[in-house]
Amino acid sequence: MTSSELWTRATADRYDAEETEASSAAVLGPTLTFLAELAGDGRALEFAIGTGRVAVPLRERGVPVAGIELSEHMAAVLRRKTDEDMLPVVIGDMTTTVVPGEFTLVYLVYNTITNLLTQNEQVECFRNAARHLEPGGRFVIELGVPPLRILPPGQVAVPFDVSEQHLGFDTFDLVEQILVSHHFTRDGDDGRYRRDNSRHRYAWPAELDLMARIAGLELERRVADWDGSPFTQDSAKHISVWRKPT
Repeated sequence: MTSSELWTRATADRYDAEETEASSAAVLGPTLTFLAELAGDGRALEFAIGTGRVAVPLRERGVPVAGIELSEHMAAVLRRKTDEDMLPVVIGDMTTTVVPGEFTLVYLVYNTITNLLTQNEQVECFRNAARHLEPGGRFVIELGVPPLRILPPGQVAVPFDVSEQHLGFDTFDLVEQILVSHHFTRDGDDGRYRRDNSRHRYAWPAELDLMARIAGLELERRVADWDGSPFTQDSAKHISVWRKPT
């Protein structure tokens, strides 16, 4: 059993409405171009496909896409957008679930590898990606760099969003490499806020590279964003590409 928290029906039903910016053409355009180029003429597999924010428009670009999703409720929202023949989804966790066939691309976006709360499970995620890749295929992860540099001594909380509709901050367990994202979201016009939180295991780029080596993958490149901008010590996130040797 994976340690990932299971997304509920209520969360799945409001997910797309709360992620309109991440689903915009301005944000998704570079993502889709990057992934389509790596997929080439082959098939792509998305781990934690969710409601299809990336997979559905990638399929519309002509890339055959399949997915793995832990939450049946998230997959049900995706099913309202496209049918099983067009975009097949297997319900299961991304560490052990196997989808038939081989793929030129496996990808995992939006910090979702952190849903796996142990290092062992994150390693198994890499192994499962390698299991699905054909020789020469790539595994791509989008992940934020842990913002620990801005933590003064003794502080364990970092705000990441302060707006009229949403207050968000992360708290850190520096020993276990666990962060908890806390969200206070305004619901309606009565001034009430809905409180949600989720646990994540953060990981550093070098740690992911070692996981990739354990799985038999080699780092091909690392950039700061989907537009290919250089990754530096000041980058807030990275897009990393590992290749399965031929």
